[in-house]
Amino acid sequence: MPNNRVRRRDGRRLNNPFPRCPRGVGFIKGNLFITEPLIQPQQAFDIGTSFVLKWEINNEGTGFVSVFHRSEPTRSLWSTVPGVAFISAALSSPFIEESRGSVAIHDKVTTLCSHQTVENISVIYPSKTSNEFGEQSENEICPLLVGTRSRNAFLRGVHSGNLVGPIVVITGCLYSTSKVAREQFEVFLDNNNQSEGPFYISKFAEERCCCPCFFKSRPVGVRYYLSFVENSDHDLGFTVNLDDPKLLSIEIPNNSHRQTSKNGLKTSLNEIQSMLHGISVHSATSTAFRTNDVLRKRASSLLKKARGQLNKIQMFQTMNPQKLSGKKKLKYLPAFNRIALTISSERDEKFYGFGEQFSYMDMKGKRVPILVQEQGLGRGDQPITAAANLVAYRSGGDWSTTYAPSPFYITSSMKCLYLEGHDHSVFDLTMYNRVQIQIYGTSMQGRILHGCSPTELIEQYTGTIGRMPELPKWILSGAVVGMQGGTESVKHVWGQLKKYNVPISAFWLQDWVGQRKTSIGSQLWWNWEVDTIHYPGWRQLVEELHSNGILTMTYCNPCLVPTNEKENTKRNLFEEANKLGLFVQNKYGSTYMISNTTFNVGMLDLTNPAARSWFKGILHEMVNTGVKGWMADFGEGLPLDACLFSGEDPISAHNRYPSLWAEVNREFVEEWKAKQQRNPRKVETEKEGLVEEQLVFFMRAGFRDTPKWATLFWEGDQMTSWQRNDGIKSAIVGLLSSGLSGFTLNHSDIGGYCAVDLPFSPYRRSEELLLRWMEMNSFTTIFRTHEVIPIALFCIMQLYCGDVHSREIHHLQISSSIQMIGPYHTLHVLLRFIRLGSSFAFSL
Repeated sequence: MPNNRVRRRDGRRLNNPFPRCPRGVGFIKGNLFITEPLIQPQQAFDIGTSFVLKWEINNEGTGFVSVFHRSEPTRSLWSTVPGVAFISAALSSPFIEESRGSVAIHDKVTTLCSHQTVENISVIYPSKTSNEFGEQSENEICPLLVGTRSRNAFLRGVHSGNLVGPIVVITGCLYSTSKVAREQFEVFLDNNNQSEGPFYISKFAEERCCCPCFFKSRPVGVRYYLSFVENSDHDLGFTVNLDDPKLLSIEIPNNSHRQTSKNGLKTSLNEIQSMLHGISVHSATSTAFRTNDVLRKRASSLLKKARGQLNKIQMFQTMNPQKLSGKKKLKYLPAFNRIALTISSERDEKFYGFGEQFSYMDMKGKRVPILVQEQGLGRGDQPITAAANLVAYRSGGDWSTTYAPSPFYITSSMKCLYLEGHDHSVFDLTMYNRVQIQIYGTSMQGRILHGCSPTELIEQYTGTIGRMPELPKWILSGAVVGMQGGTESVKHVWGQLKKYNVPISAFWLQDWVGQRKTSIGSQLWWNWEVDTIHYPGWRQLVEELHSNGILTMTYCNPCLVPTNEKENTKRNLFEEANKLGLFVQNKYGSTYMISNTTFNVGMLDLTNPAARSWFKGILHEMVNTGVKGWMADFGEGLPLDACLFSGEDPISAHNRYPSLWAEVNREFVEEWKAKQQRNPRKVETEKEGLVEEQLVFFMRAGFRDTPKWATLFWEGDQMTSWQRNDGIKSAIVGLLSSGLSGFTLNHSDIGGYCAVDLPFSPYRRSEELLLRWMEMNSFTTIFRTHEVIPIALFCIMQLYCGDVHSREIHHLQISSSIQMIGPYHTLHVLLRFIRLGSSFAFSL
C-alpha cells in the first residue's frame, strides 16, 4: 500500500476562507516521434470485427492514430493530435490535506516522461474457442511483450474472456526530454530493432559528465503498451501499461578514468586560481579594467563549479566504491504513478456527464477531478462558501466537488468514453483542440463506446456498468414526508395532512435512533437501534401507519459513535464492532476515529467480509420492526491514509467505498426479498389493490458503478437558496448530469437542506422557495420533504408549519398529480424521460 502523506485539518478553528486550488500535474505536453520506415504512412488495423484503427501521417510528416466503427468509416470515435505525444507518464509524490470528507490532493512531480516514440503496431489473433493464440506461441505472436511486466497483465486480460481477435497493440517508449527521445529513436532505427528500449546503444553516455550523483538532468525512459480489445459490437476496450522506468547512468570505463577525471579537475582548479591571480595584478593599472573584471567573474564562477564537482566526486568515491568501474548502467526507478492520455477534440465540442455535477452541464474549458468527497456548503456561492471555509478547512467546496462523480463523458459529437477501476483521475478539458485524461495509478483501463445518438450511447454505457432496478409502487403513490420529533409529533403532522387529503406513501423518520444535544443543535445518535424514549410505542406507530397504507422509512450510515453517554442503549454497536475489529484502522493498527462535525466516529471496513455480514444483521433487526426503507447516508468519508482489511490503496478504495456501501445494502434487500418470496406478504389498501412491500434505500455518495447496486439516489445537501452552485438551480443541473451518467433514479430534498443564519446574508427557507421546489420535484422520481439542518437559530419554513392551508392545498395538487402518473413510473418510461432530458441537454 502506498505511503500517502496526509495532513488532517479537522482541529483547526480558523482557516483560509479562500483556499487555493490543489496543485496538480498540469496539462502535460510532449512531442511524438514516428517510425515511418517501419509503419506505412497510411495503414489500417482491424480490432475485432467492428472497429478499425488507422495510422496516418499528414502532409507535415506528423503522425496520429484514429479509431472508427465499421458502420461509420468517416466518423472518428477516438483520435490523437498530429505530432503530439498521446501517452505520458510521471512519478509524483502526493501531499493530501483532508478534513471531514473534504479533500485536496497536491501533486509534486519528481520525474516526467512526456516525449513519445511509436516503434511498432502489432496485431494479435487469440482463438475464439480455446483462448490460445492459434498455432503460434504467445511469444512469437507478440515478441514486443516478451519479458515485460505488462505482458503478464495484458495476457491475463486477454484470457479473462472469450475474445475474438484481432487485438491491436501500439508499443514505443517515453522519454524525459525531446533530445533524448529523438536520439534514442534514431538509434532504434539504425539498429533495426535489434534491442529493447527505452535506451539503446549510442554515444549518449560518453558525452555526459562522469558522475551521476550531480548530473541533475539524467535521462529517464520507460516502455509503454497501448492495447485495443473489442468487448462487443459497440464497445471497445483500451489499456495503457508501462514497464519499470529506467534511469540512464553514465558510462564509466574503469577506475583509472575516474581517477584521471579527478586529477584533471585538480589541475583545472590550480590553473583557474593562477588565472585569477594574474587578472587581479594586471587589472590594477590597466585601462582594460572592465574587461578583466568580467573575466574575473567568469573565472570565479568556473572555480566555484569545479570545486563543487571535485567535492561530489570525492563523496561518490567514499560512498560508492563498488560503482567506480564498469560500463553504462541502467538504474530502475519506482514505478510511475501517473499516466496521461491525450486525445483530440473539436473546438465547439461540448462535454457532458462526469457523474453528478451541479454547476455546469458542458465541462469544456474545465479541469474536472473525479474524486468522491463532501460537496461542501455553497460550492463557490458567496458569502456562504467563504464563511464555511473559515470555520472548517475547505468545507465550502467549489464548483467541482461532488458526492457522486464518474470518469465518464459523452460529447455533442457523439463520442463516449469512460475509465474502469476506481483510481483518482482528472479530465483536463482546458485546451480547445485536445483533452487529457490523467489517472493517479500505475495503469489505465477504459472503454470507447459507439452510438449514433445520446440514447444509444447511454444504453451502451448503462448496459456495461449496470442499471438501477425498478422502484416499487408504494414509494410512487404519494409524498414521502420527512420529519423528526418523536411519536406524538408524527401523529400530529399526520392528522394535519389527513385533514387536506394529502396522499402519503411513507413517513421518513431519521431521528428514530434518538437525538443528542451538541454545539450546533440536535443531532442523531449513530447507534442503529430504535430509541424507545424518543419514540415510545414504535412498533405500534409503524403498524398503525401501515394499516392506513403508509410505510415507515428510517436512517443509517456506515459509521458508529460511542454511546457511553446515552441512557437507554440496548446494544453498544460501536463497542461490538470495535472488539470484532470491523472498523477502518489507522497506521498504528487501532480504530481510525474520524471527525464528523462535533463528534468522532468509527467507520466500518466494508472490504472486510465479516463487517459486511455483521452490518446486514443490523439492517435485519431494523427491518424486523416494520421499516420498509431507509436513507443510506455518507459513504464519501473514507480517510485517504486508512489501512484496510483488503490492503488496497486507500485513495482508490476511497472512490470504491460508496459502491461497497451500496452493495451491502442491496445484498440485504435481495436476501430479504428472496425470503419474502418464499412467504409473500401483501397489504390491502383502500384505494389500491395489492401493493408489494419491496425495500428501498436511497443514498447520496456514488461512483461509476454504484447505480448497479443502489435502488434510489438523492442529490445531497443543497442550500436553502436560489443560487447557482448550491441552491435550487444546482439541483436541476445535478439531475440532468447524473441522468446522463447512469444515475437514472434521483431526486433532491424539497426546499433544500442547509440553512445558516449569517448576520449579513442569512440563508433561510422561504415559503416561495419551498413551493417552487415542490413544483420542480413533482417531475422527479419521488416527492420527498426534508427538515433543514439544525444550525439555524430561527423558525424554518416547513411543509407542516405556519400558514398550513395555502401551502397544503398547493402540496395536495402536486401530490395528486404524482399519484395520477404513479403507475407510469416504471423503469422503461423513466429511462425514456432521461434520454429525452439528455437530448434537451445537448441543445443547451
